[in-house]
Formats: sequence, C-alpha cells, structure tokens
Amino acid sequence: MKLAKKLAIGVAFAVAMMAGTASAADIKIGLVVKSLGNGFFDAANKGAQEAAKELGGVEVIYTGPTTTTAEGQIEVINSLIAQGVSAIAVSANDPDALVPALKKAAQRGIKVISWDSGVAPEGRILQLNPSSNELIGKMCLTLVKDHLDGGKGDFAILSATTTSTNQNIWIDQMKKQLKDFPGLNLVTTVYGDDLSDKSYREAEGLLKANPNIKVIVAPTTVGVLAASKVVEDKGLVGKVYVTGLGLPSEMAGAIKSGATKEFAIWNPIDLGYSATQIAYRLVKGETDGKPGSEIEAGRMGKIKVGDNGEAAMADPFVYNASNIDQFSKVF
Repeated sequence: MKLAKKLAIGVAFAVAMMAGTASAADIKIGLVVKSLGNGFFDAANKGAQEAAKELGGVEVIYTGPTTTTAEGQIEVINSLIAQGVSAIAVSANDPDALVPALKKAAQRGIKVISWDSGVAPEGRILQLNPSSNELIGKMCLTLVKDHLDGGKGDFAILSATTTSTNQNIWIDQMKKQLKDFPGLNLVTTVYGDDLSDKSYREAEGLLKANPNIKVIVAPTTVGVLAASKVVEDKGLVGKVYVTGLGLPSEMAGAIKSGATKEFAIWNPIDLGYSATQIAYRLVKGETDGKPGSEIEAGRMGKIKVGDNGEAAMADPFVYNASNIDQFSKVF
C-alpha cells in the first residue's frame, strides 16, 4: 500500500509539473492599439490571430482604450503587466508618455515593441513601420497631385491626434518633400483625434473657412472616411476630393461616389501578423531585435531592422475603381 501510495503521489507530482510546464510555455502577447472600434486595428488583430494560430501556443490579447489617449494606453499596459504577458506590441498615442510604463514592463522581462505608431527608442526594442516614412509622405503628396487639375492647387491635411507619432512623421515628410511638388500649396493642418465625429466636424470647418481647398489628405483611416462623408453630404463631389490612407472596405463608397479617385494603404492584416511574429521571435530568444538583425516573419519573409532600430514592412499600395471591389471584401 505504501508503495502504491508513493507511486500515486509521484504520478500526481509528474502530471502537475507537466501541466505547469505547458502553461509556462504558452506565450501571451498584448496587442495594444490606439483605440478599440477602429477598422484598421480590427484588421490588424485578424492578422495577429492568424499568426498566433500558425505559431501555436500563442495567445494574442487584443486590447486598447476606448479613446485615443496616452493615459488610456498606460492603464492597458499596466493591466497587461499584471497579467504577466510575455510581450507587448503597441501602436502608440504618444511616443514619450508611454515610456515609463513600458520600461516597467521590460524590467519584468516582457519584450516590448511598437508598431504602426512608434514609441521613443528607450521604451521599446524596435519599431515596426508599415512602410518607410519617406515613401508614405511621397505617396500622400502624389495622391494629392493626382486629384488636382494640372497637379496644382490648395490642399489641407486632416490628421489624428497632435501627439500621434506616425501621423506627425508622415506630415513632416510631406512638408519636406513639398519642394518636389511645386504646384501644391499646403494651407493648414487640423486634427480629428481619430474620432469619427470630431474628424467630420474638423473637415466641415476646414472647407467652410478655406473655400479654395480642392483636396483634403488624411493619413488616417478614420479621417479619410469622415472627410469623404463631408464632401458627399455637402454636395461637393467633383469640386473637392479626399485622399490619403484608408481601408478598402470603408472607402469603397467614397470611390463609387466620386468623393475620392484613389487612396493608399498597406495591408493592416499583414501588419498585425508581422508584429506578432516579431514579438514571438523575441520571446523565444530567436532574435534580439538589434539594428542589422533579420527577423523571420512567417509568410512575410524576413524583416530587417535598420540602423535606427526601425523596420519597414512594405510599400503603400494604391486602391481605385479598378481594384476596390476585389480588396473591399478582404479588409
């Protein structure tokens, strides 16, 4: 009986140890977005979940605040730290404000990367850009030019928040490259905080105050959709055009109404997929993410980290009437 009891205890202990090991092997990745309820980030989550399923033993926790604030993201990050996640991949509402919370995460052994909208270098291992910032800036100006007769005229920018890292970088790139587009005149930049109602009001006020504006370029999905709706509602189709970065599923109506001729975006599904792949490789110790390293990213191939600790995923892709029906069914 004593032997049987010892054997039973031994088996129970072994089972418990195996269960503990299996649990510890599970990798939890917190995918933190600027705000929930945003189609771009919902699509990114679809890609993240695809990567998690493909890798196996990975749980992606899709989360973010309800409004585009740094304070809301800090609360979310602290919650993920308390949950003991393995990695945090964040699209930042503010490049600097998140740093203390992310440093705390790193001190707990959590691998931290930023994607889409970057965090200051001291707060993350690397930044995954959806494309190169120079190419995005040039693409936005090219789209503006293509919407203007003779490639000349006034335009305005409708951005997200004033602290949005990626938006500000792209706007800076547009301003720097304006010299290469001599016919374009940037009148002003306004901010809709990536909120549909505020972006609509900003676009509406923009056109009322500046009747000579012929194009609004919005490097944000929420903004480009809201501005297109203003053009349609005000009967300005054919007089004012909207372009920028948007999702095909949301911009199909604007293309068909004529409010926009074309727009661009990378595939957010691929972006979420790539961010998850990179976070996984860091957790597994397959890469350190330092400049010069190349990181395996599944179907996206190898992603190289540049000298500045930033990596670019792909070039922007242009959508118009010739392909919108095909892509609007995907994302």
